[in-house]
Amino acid sequence: MIPLSWNVSFLHLITGENMNNILLYVGIDDTDSSSGMCTTYITCVIISKLKDCGFNIKGYPQLIRLNPFARFKTRGNGATSFKLELKSLEEINEVKKIVIENVQRLSVLEDERTNPGVVFYDGEITSELQEFGLEAIRNILLIEDAENLLNKVGADFYKFKNGRGIIGALASISCPLDDKTYELLVYRVPENYGKPRRINHQSVKEMDKQTYPETFDNIDQKYITIEPHTPCPVLYGIRSENPEILKKAKSIVKVSEPMERSCVYLTNQHTDMHLQNVEKIADMEKFKCYIVEGTVRDKPQVIEGGHLIFTLEDESGEIECAAYEPTKQFREFVRELEPEDALRVYGGVGEGVNKKGTLNIEKFEILKLANLIQLRNPICDCGKRMKSAGKGKGYKCPNCGAKIRDNEKVRNKISRNIKKGFYETPPSARRHLSKPIVRN
Repeated sequence: MIPLSWNVSFLHLITGENMNNILLYVGIDDTDSSSGMCTTYITCVIISKLKDCGFNIKGYPQLIRLNPFARFKTRGNGATSFKLELKSLEEINEVKKIVIENVQRLSVLEDERTNPGVVFYDGEITSELQEFGLEAIRNILLIEDAENLLNKVGADFYKFKNGRGIIGALASISCPLDDKTYELLVYRVPENYGKPRRINHQSVKEMDKQTYPETFDNIDQKYITIEPHTPCPVLYGIRSENPEILKKAKSIVKVSEPMERSCVYLTNQHTDMHLQNVEKIADMEKFKCYIVEGTVRDKPQVIEGGHLIFTLEDESGEIECAAYEPTKQFREFVRELEPEDALRVYGGVGEGVNKKGTLNIEKFEILKLANLIQLRNPICDCGKRMKSAGKGKGYKCPNCGAKIRDNEKVRNKISRNIKKGFYETPPSARRHLSKPIVRN
């Protein structure tokens, strides 16, 4: 018995007609758990079982990262989907049975934050569906939003518990990928979940040396970023510009523990798909992500926890910007900012001390550096710096005694330790969706 609610809108499931060349989309989401289960792993298991049954998976499965500020998100807020070419009602029913049974078997339904959803759809990916996919990445959607659209397009969907996962499941099916990357995910055997991963770090450095920049974000100084630090089934994940290089990358990385399976996903990771251009700071809203231009109003200040805070302003208003402690050396770039520096800032608006929220910086571009001027006493002809001779009396040289009546100080331009251009958070602190500069 499967404890879920469902909606069956496929008329051909009722009529029992045989069909030819059906393209069936399957979307899955919200099966992650605090104990370590992972939607990508469940999807990989399902795909393997479908292939073992002789089904034809078309293309790469998709991994779509959703709004990083979604209130009820699980760890990576990633939804998955894949496509099959089917020929009959019997095949459709068998696929659905395999998918639902494995989602139920592998999901940790006791986790209060886990509310899986599964979507089956065999229609056209319309502009309305694509817009929904983008909205799930850039906005906050409700279960009802997904359910209404699913009913409208005649999709079949299944809800475990409250079924919030149908939002991401539909978004993963429908999200347009004008820009895309790939990720190879290698999975552990279950008995190793929660144990330290046994990855040869030197081999990862060698892999990075041989494949960068076709693969990227593999290493952050001495930190190995392909290795998760959670009890999830993933042994490691390598991100790339194309799938072919991942075979080479995998062959170079050495591990001293068994690998259960692996899968290459087509993704929207590192594409900046979550960001929206906004012309005015006043138009920014909480829990959305933006590209915005403005001027630094005040010198960045360190607050409790080691975070750096400054204010960005334009003619319409202002917003607090933050470079948080986990961004490590990125804060040193932020620390060099000065009032009147012109910036283009990329990031998302989260909770803050004020109603407007705080803009969490993912990267920034310095468009114009403010000229910093230091006023100093003039230099004497003998080479020594002169001293004030008294209020309104000019300057006197302490070395040779020469005097000048001019009361004006010399304006010296202060050199800056930062240049115009892009600055980004390190790979260890980078959001899944944030586009690294190497991809520009």
